[in-house]
Formats: sequence, C-alpha cells, structure tokens
Amino acid sequence: MNADTPRPSEAYLRPTPVIDSNHPSVQAKSWELTRGVSGAARQAVNLFYFVRDEVRYNFYPPPLPPEEMFRASHTLEVREGFCIPKAILLIALARAAGVPGALGFADIRNHRLSEKARMIMGTTEIRLHGYAELYLDGRWVKVTPAFDRHMCEENRLVPVEFDGKSDAMLPARDADGAPHIEYLRERYHGVRDVHPQKLAEALMKAFEGRDFEPFEL
Repeated sequence: MNADTPRPSEAYLRPTPVIDSNHPSVQAKSWELTRGVSGAARQAVNLFYFVRDEVRYNFYPPPLPPEEMFRASHTLEVREGFCIPKAILLIALARAAGVPGALGFADIRNHRLSEKARMIMGTTEIRLHGYAELYLDGRWVKVTPAFDRHMCEENRLVPVEFDGKSDAMLPARDADGAPHIEYLRERYHGVRDVHPQKLAEALMKAFEGRDFEPFEL
C-alpha cells in the first residue's frame, strides 16, 4: 500500500467478526476516547495511547480459540495481548470513530528478546509481527501500539510515540543505546480482515521456523 493513496474503500471502515468495531464495548470506548476531540489525527493519537498503555503487552498467546484470541472486543475486555491483538483493537477503535484502518505484518529481529522466548523459538527473529495502518489526512500511517509504557520502563526500552502524522514503529535502540528492534522485511500491507484460524496456523508455523502459506487477506 502506498503512503499517499486515494481515500480507501468502505471495506476499511466495516466491522468484521475479528475487527468488531460494531461491538457495544468497542463503540463505547472509542466514543469515550474521541468525544470533543476534533480531527481524525488527534482522535487517532488518543486511541493509540489507550491501546499502547492500558492494554498490557504479553508476548505469549493465551490458550484460546483463534476467533476469540484475535477479536478486538475480547482484547478490550481482558486488557492484555501481543502485537496482533493489540493492533486489531486499535483498528477496531479507529473504525468505530470513522477512521479507516488496516493491518500490516513485518518480520523483525528483537535483540532484547527474553532468554525464555529465545530458548523456545531458537532465534531472535519474529515473523508476522503485526501493526496497525490508519488512514489520516490523505495517507496511510503505520502505528505500532505493542509495548506498553510500564513494560518499557521496567526493561529500559524506548516506548513508541505517535503524533498522528508520522509512522510510529518500534525503535532500533533501547534506552541505553543498545540494539533493540531491526525490521527485516515487510510481509503484508492493507489487510482489511483476517481469518483467525488461518492466521493462527501461519503464526504457529512462523513461531516454529517453518514456511507458511499466505493467510487469507
């Protein structure tokens, strides 16, 4: 998806079973965070900081059915999730506010990955890292709400900041200047919706270092 594009189709505003922007709790939270705030960019900033800091980051997926694990309203309820559920929640809140949203996926290397995660995965490379794409002021902006401020402060990481205009991606260095996140390759842009079971299967293969077929976009 190019940065500067015509306004996207209505599909990027519609609710889906996973991006359930029509769920009462999602709509209520979106309205609470954007009421009295003029302009989509400023509204998006409010939504971003809520998802970044009020939904705790947890690297390990919970033992739930995929359709529940990825559903925005579920993540809003439990206030916890890894990168993809948090990105989906941000997109759902944005769509509820009338801001087109999509998913993006990239492969990254996390130089600060915990020893436990490194032992499980056998690598510091994380495939299918998910982030949000929001359509603001005539262009798509990449937004990563994954790591909450509390986690960053505890681990001396640099939190992602978002001004509603520029891409907000994970920093290359931590608070001490050591290497942190390295973006290796982009996988997908402009994902309007995901099939939860296919996404879960692709993630499992990626987690185990196996090849995976592109899941339904």
